[in-house]
Amino acid sequence: MKTIGMLGGMSWESTGLYYRKINEETRRVRGGLHSAPIAMVSVDFQEIETLQHQDDWAACAAILSDKACKIEAAGADFLLICTNTMHLVAPEIEAAIGIPLLHIADATAIQVKAAGIEKVGLLGTRFTMEHDFYKGRLEQHGLQVLVPSDDDREIVHRVIYDELCLGKIRAASRREFLRIIDDLQRRGAEGVIEGCTEIVMLVDQDNTGVKLFDTTEIHAIEAVAEALR
Repeated sequence: MKTIGMLGGMSWESTGLYYRKINEETRRVRGGLHSAPIAMVSVDFQEIETLQHQDDWAACAAILSDKACKIEAAGADFLLICTNTMHLVAPEIEAAIGIPLLHIADATAIQVKAAGIEKVGLLGTRFTMEHDFYKGRLEQHGLQVLVPSDDDREIVHRVIYDELCLGKIRAASRREFLRIIDDLQRRGAEGVIEGCTEIVMLVDQDNTGVKLFDTTEIHAIEAVAEALR
């Protein structure tokens, strides 16, 4: 089995989910006491979050590229960026390393299309919903992508940073997310991508009849499949 490289800590809450899901999938596929060979570097998210909100993506790219090189040096055969938002600097990270990057939007798009869905809603940080690095990548796969209204994008962004990244799960925020998901469905979305790795902590498929795509799980499962190829 290849060694999976994990660039984590953004936030550590979702990186913990990645680690668990990768190893659960490895055990499911291989049985016994098998677990996944992993090389991981976990960053200090406070530093990254500050740079994000300063729109200093070049500094973010420099930090994460350096950490990705350390992961490669530790023996990883390919890399996961364990967050949706920081795929904004995926091209810079890819250019810095000599191992493949398993892109979260590609893995997600494949699953959305496999479900027979052509028009999909996207939830995530403001950066993920408003920049083209993620939405555009999905559209390259032939998907139509809907995002919430301006006001609802602010709600989603605030809940992610002020609550979920801190491990806070609030019923009122769940109700708001479900309202936003229902609105995306009314606008034509046949399913909704949970395009922030923490969202599954708040809303999962048991909470709604709208088809949800958990990007953390999708990315983790695809990582195990790649490691076994």
